[in-house]
Amino acid sequence: MKIIVIGSVAAGTSVAAKARRNTEEAEIVVYEQGKEISYSVCGIPYAIGGEVSSIEELTPRDTQWFKSRYNVDVKTEHSVVRIDKDNQTVQVRNLKTGEAFLDRYDTLVLATGASPITPHPFDKSTYSNVFQVRTIENTRHIKDYIQMNQVKSAVVIGAGFIGLEMTEQLTNLGINVSLVELANQVMPSMDADMAFRVEEHLAEHGAALYLGDTVASIQGEQRAEQLLTTKGHTLGADMVILATGVRPNTALAEEIGIELGKTKAIKVNTRMQTSVPTIYAVGDVVESFSLITGQPLYRPLGSTANKMGRIAGDVITGGTLEHRGILGTGIYRVFDLQIGQTGLTEKEASHYGYEVEVLYNIKPDHADYLGGKEMTIKALADKASKRVLGAQIVGQNGVDKRIDVLATAISFKAKAEDLFHLDLAYAPPFATTKDPVLYTGMGLDNALNSNPLMSPEALIKRQGKGDSLYIIDTRSKNDYEKSHVKGAVHIPLADLRKRANELDKTIPTVTYCNKGVTGNAAQNILLNLGFEAVFNLSGGNKNYQLYQQMLHSKKY
Repeated sequence: MKIIVIGSVAAGTSVAAKARRNTEEAEIVVYEQGKEISYSVCGIPYAIGGEVSSIEELTPRDTQWFKSRYNVDVKTEHSVVRIDKDNQTVQVRNLKTGEAFLDRYDTLVLATGASPITPHPFDKSTYSNVFQVRTIENTRHIKDYIQMNQVKSAVVIGAGFIGLEMTEQLTNLGINVSLVELANQVMPSMDADMAFRVEEHLAEHGAALYLGDTVASIQGEQRAEQLLTTKGHTLGADMVILATGVRPNTALAEEIGIELGKTKAIKVNTRMQTSVPTIYAVGDVVESFSLITGQPLYRPLGSTANKMGRIAGDVITGGTLEHRGILGTGIYRVFDLQIGQTGLTEKEASHYGYEVEVLYNIKPDHADYLGGKEMTIKALADKASKRVLGAQIVGQNGVDKRIDVLATAISFKAKAEDLFHLDLAYAPPFATTKDPVLYTGMGLDNALNSNPLMSPEALIKRQGKGDSLYIIDTRSKNDYEKSHVKGAVHIPLADLRKRANELDKTIPTVTYCNKGVTGNAAQNILLNLGFEAVFNLSGGNKNYQLYQQMLHSKKY
C-alpha cells in the first residue's frame, strides 16, 4: 500500500506518524510546497515578540528526522498541482528544479491547510510593510522588518486569536498598536459582554481600539503609509499586520469534485474520508461538527488538526478510530489576562433554539489569603435538559484548568448539578474550598430549579418595557452610595427579614449584592417568606455596572 499525504504541518505529519506506527508495510510519501515541516503556527506571535528565543524552536523536526524516525519520505518544496482520482495519481512539481512528475497512490490524504484572507483594499496591491502571520517565512520577514526599520507603530487588522496575540507581542516590544475589527467587539466568537472585559484590558495596556470599523482605503505606493477607515479615522503606521482569518485550501479537492460542507471546507465522515473513498482529508482544510448540536463547525486549530491526522492515519492502516466532533474550545492570553471558552455562547444557543439559564460567577482562582485573583465565569445550561452548554472565562490565573474541566464535563453531557459533585483538587495555593467550577454548578443548578437568575441585559430590557419590579440592594450603605442599579432601593441583608412586610409579595423582585452571594441569600429569605417571583441579579452590581459601561461605550 502506498499512502501520499499533501501537506506537512500539524495534520499531515500526524497522518504519516500514526500510519507508520500501525504498519511497516506501507510506503508513505509526504509532499510539502514550503521549506519547513511540522512547525508551530500557534507559536509564531511569541517568536515575533521574543518569548520564543529563536524561530528554530518552532521547527524542531526536519525531513531527515522523519526519515530516520518513521521511514517516511517528506519532500519539501514540492507542490501537488493536480489529482487524477480515476487513475489514482498526482502530478507533482519540484519547485527547486521545475521538474514535473507523476506519483501513484493507493490512498491519498489532503492536509492542504488554510491560507490567510487578504481583505479589501489590501488585495489590490502589494506593500512592503504589510504582513500576514501564517508561516515560518512570514515570521522571519516580520522580525527582520521590525529590527531593520525601527518600527514604532503598527496597525493590526482583525481581533481574533492571532490579532490579539500580535497586539500583545508588538506592544511588549514597545510598539504602539492600533487594532481594527469589523465586528463591534474583539474576539467575535465570544459574547459581547465577556469580550468587553478583554477590550478594557487592551485599552489599559495602551492599545487603541477601532471596533465596528474597517480599512476603506490606503495611501502610499510601495508602503502602506496611512489607512483611512470607514468611520473616518486616519491611521498612520510603520507596519500593518493582517489577521482577518483564514480560508481552507480546497482548490485541489474542488477540481476533482470532492464535496464541500456548509462551511466551505471539505466535508468528511467520522473516519476523515471524503466523498471520494480513496481520498481522506484532515486539518484546517476540513470542517468538523459540534458535539452539542451536531451541526458543521469550522474552527481551525492545531489541536484539532493533530487529532484528525492521527485518526486518518489509524483508519487508513486498518484502525478503528473515529472523529467525535469538537466544542470549539479555545484559550488565549492578552498581557496578564487569560481568556477561555468552550461550547456554545449565549448568542449561539439562542440561534439554535435553546432556552438557557445564564450564570455569571465571579470568584478568585485560589484562596484570597494566598493572592487569589478574580475570574469571571459565564456559563449556560439548557432549561429543558439542564445540560451545560458552554462557558467563557476571563481572569488572570487558573482559566486554563477551569475551561478544560468544563470542556470535559460538556463532552460527557454533564448537567449543571454534576459540576458540583466533581471531586476536584483543592489546596489554598490552587483553588478555593468550593472551586469556581463547583460554584458554577451550584449556581446553575439552583437557577434551574428554585432560584432563578436575571442577567443585567434582561433587567435593563424589563425596565425599558416599564415592567413593575422591586430591585433590592442588599449591600452596605457606602457601597450603595458609590454605585447601584438604576431604581434600586437599599435594604441591607441584615434588615431584610424585618422590612420584608414593606414589599408586595406579588410583584417580581430582584435582589443583588456586589457579585452575587449575598444577593442569593436575600433571594432565599424572600422566597421562604412567600414572595412569588424573586430573581438574583447574576454577577451582582459589579457585572451590572460593567454591562452598563459596555452599552454606553458602544451606544447599543
